[in-house]
Amino acid sequence: MNEPLLMHLENNVYLEEEDALIIIDRRKLPRSEAEVYCTDYVEVARAIEQMMVQGAGDIAITAGYGLYLAARELERQSGNPPIAGLKQAADRLCATRPTGFHLALLLGKLLERVRKHPDRRASEVILAVLKKSLSRQREISQATGRQAETLLAPGDTVLTHCFAGAGLLYMFKYAKENGKDIRAICTETRPYLQGARLTAWSLSEMGIDTTLITDNMAAYCMSKGIIQKVFAAADRIAMDGAVANKVGTLQLAICARHLGIPFYILGYGGPDRRTLRGNEIPIEERDPREVLEFQGTPITGDRVKAYYPAFDVTPPELITGIVTVSGVHKPLEIGSS
Repeated sequence: MNEPLLMHLENNVYLEEEDALIIIDRRKLPRSEAEVYCTDYVEVARAIEQMMVQGAGDIAITAGYGLYLAARELERQSGNPPIAGLKQAADRLCATRPTGFHLALLLGKLLERVRKHPDRRASEVILAVLKKSLSRQREISQATGRQAETLLAPGDTVLTHCFAGAGLLYMFKYAKENGKDIRAICTETRPYLQGARLTAWSLSEMGIDTTLITDNMAAYCMSKGIIQKVFAAADRIAMDGAVANKVGTLQLAICARHLGIPFYILGYGGPDRRTLRGNEIPIEERDPREVLEFQGTPITGDRVKAYYPAFDVTPPELITGIVTVSGVHKPLEIGSS
């Protein structure tokens, strides 16, 4: 079985020597693997904002590399950098995507490690933590995929939304290795088409029978018995079991509940213990032009307005289970997992 590009972050976000971060622009996949060179933290922040990288965990580590570049630049200017300079860079990086909590969590961890080791070069401290974080992220994705695979029965067709991360790819990988004939139906996920360009492409590269649908076909497919289970991811899980994910997740959960189809969340490392309730999760609102245009081409009249909340929040009562490294949890019990 082929391992797709997006199964391992180090294949598409990596350092070139010591002073440049290479990002494979996910907006251009799968037609081209365009390399974007970032030489400072501001360029990394813009790359995140412009959707060159997606997925809460991947964004967090990419931002961590941005902080590393900031440390390298400050070290060239004045030796070991003052923490205030790194904090300024971290604040800029943290502001790029407010809904997911992994980014702020990792940047805070990196700053804390630098504070604890004033005798070491900040860039070395940051890079050491990032290497461990990459390894840990892979372990979490693999463990989440193994837990999720146990929910699949031979012959299932799974509906996916957006790009649910490497855990989803591992879920299909393990199912295939265990002899389960599992098919995938992927929503295209407007306006950036992550479901089409990332998920459907990756699964097809793995040899999975994959079908792409437009976002407004999901309820029809569910109503016709084509879909047996729905899997999505989470940019943030509150302690009450509410889940923030790519906008459109809520309507899929409503349809699945109405039609009696299990709806699962790949929760990876679990909830954000600082967020008690779903209504506390900030929802990023992106530039309306991203809705008014398709790949730079206007799709409506000049007087038409647009609205683009990039995420929505699904309440726990619509979720069958949240899959983490430790197992499958009832949403209302996720806070004690």
